[in-house]
Amino acid sequence: MSVEKTVEGEKAVFRVFIDGPRQAVWDELTKPGEPQAAIFHNVMHTSGGVAPGSVIQMRSKNGKYVGMVGEILEVDPPRKFAHTLRFTQLDEPETVVVYELDEKEGGTQFTLTVEKLVADNKTGKYMIQGGPMICSVLKSVIENGNAPFGNRILFGVLGALAPVMTPKRCKAEHWPLEAAASAAEGGAA
Repeated sequence: MSVEKTVEGEKAVFRVFIDGPRQAVWDELTKPGEPQAAIFHNVMHTSGGVAPGSVIQMRSKNGKYVGMVGEILEVDPPRKFAHTLRFTQLDEPETVVVYELDEKEGGTQFTLTVEKLVADNKTGKYMIQGGPMICSVLKSVIENGNAPFGNRILFGVLGALAPVMTPKRCKAEHWPLEAAASAAEGGAA
């Protein structure tokens, strides 16, 4: 399983062929309220469904921590899903994440593009390191029904260590979805 990786300027592109239907890939990437193995076993929460303008958060499985926040920019089922991304533990500029799903003979060409990337900040480094893992885990989930064993062990260890390793600023109480949605609509947070 080979993930193609290209990093040039403010853009990183990761691509993998998935032996599975495009709709299954779409459903896995956009499912709210359930752990997404490819996204480090986090759970997607949104302020208004999977729709442009909705606030998106990726929370720990137990809901106690918010690892990432953003705004959904584009939804074109089952072809394209795009949102901004900012890691809650970092005070760095947001990036833009674009998932593209192209139907090919025998499966789906999956492309993860990270735009507005600053390669030498922590967000950029996390995205460049995490992109291949997202692609390979997504491929495994669609083709085999589960993340690879090593990733499942990693997710378990990260979940167990979260209470001692996760910065307090990432606690869900500091990232209320309703306040973020109000701020995104131009209201007061």
